[in-house]
Amino acid sequence: MYYSIILPTFGRPEEVTAFLGSLTKQLFKNFEVIVVDGSPDTSLQELVNGYKDKLTLSYFYKKSLGASESRNLGCEHAKGEWLVFIDSDCILPPHYMDVVDSFLVSHTEIVGYGGPDAADDNFSPFQKAVNYAMTSMLTTGGIRGKKFHLGKFHMRGFNMGMRREVFFNVGGFSGMQVAEDLDLSMRLQKAGYKTSLIPDAFVYHRRKANFRIFWHQLYFHGKGRIDLHLKHGNALKALHLLPSMFMISILSAIVAIWFVPWWFYLVLSGVAVYTLAVFADSSIQNKSIWVGLLSVVTSLELLIAYGLGVLRNIIYRMVFKRGGESKKATELKK
Repeated sequence: MYYSIILPTFGRPEEVTAFLGSLTKQLFKNFEVIVVDGSPDTSLQELVNGYKDKLTLSYFYKKSLGASESRNLGCEHAKGEWLVFIDSDCILPPHYMDVVDSFLVSHTEIVGYGGPDAADDNFSPFQKAVNYAMTSMLTTGGIRGKKFHLGKFHMRGFNMGMRREVFFNVGGFSGMQVAEDLDLSMRLQKAGYKTSLIPDAFVYHRRKANFRIFWHQLYFHGKGRIDLHLKHGNALKALHLLPSMFMISILSAIVAIWFVPWWFYLVLSGVAVYTLAVFADSSIQNKSIWVGLLSVVTSLELLIAYGLGVLRNIIYRMVFKRGGESKKATELKK
């Protein structure tokens, strides 16, 4: 089969260089690459052109184009039977396309797939801690795509693909700025199409570079969960409310310290046990105490920021019926 790999980007030359470099090392070669750039100028084009002797590569530019619109534009020019969507902050291991092709050839009933993410050995301690927070069963990683996950599997935009005709049959990306990948995945399933996780089709995901940007990303993920629920009616489960409950428990314990001290100490004990579990688990997985300590911070940040986003839109959109779908703020600089 022939594949079209769609890369939406907003400049980010270092990320694009790493991404394209990883594509030149793929064991499976039957694919094209389409880079869609929405940055303020075309300065990225020269970099992309430097890979045209190594890859079947196209570059399209449209100023201020969002991620959904960039992917849709790339798909309009795609020649592949399958469309593969990867985020620009990801790196593909050499076996990625080979694993995807082998799985899809032997599972012809599948029209859409998703894959997990992981941290490469050369990632910084912070990047490994962020990866732990986003993938661990001790955080909301338990509801993301992996071999063992909670709830129904949904494809994620950083690593997903689908048949070209199916993509256009369901209308492509809807234009949602937050949770647009989950929206597409849910529309596929509602239409009766069969999707699957490919556990070995993982990408190395370098994500955000500092605590501030990571917080921003998580907060909007939380808001996006409520947007999805209001659009689809079945996107909010009890497990999605756990981060909000965690945050509310901490706030209530602080307030109750003078009135119900036993509640304060109970919550404090629970948080202590949780942080120790995260520290031990991450330290063992990453073989680093420093990464374990950072993972405590990133995991707590994930629960609180995501929980705040969910709670904000529950109050604002569901209770007071105000506002529309969440809009991402101007991209934060790293």
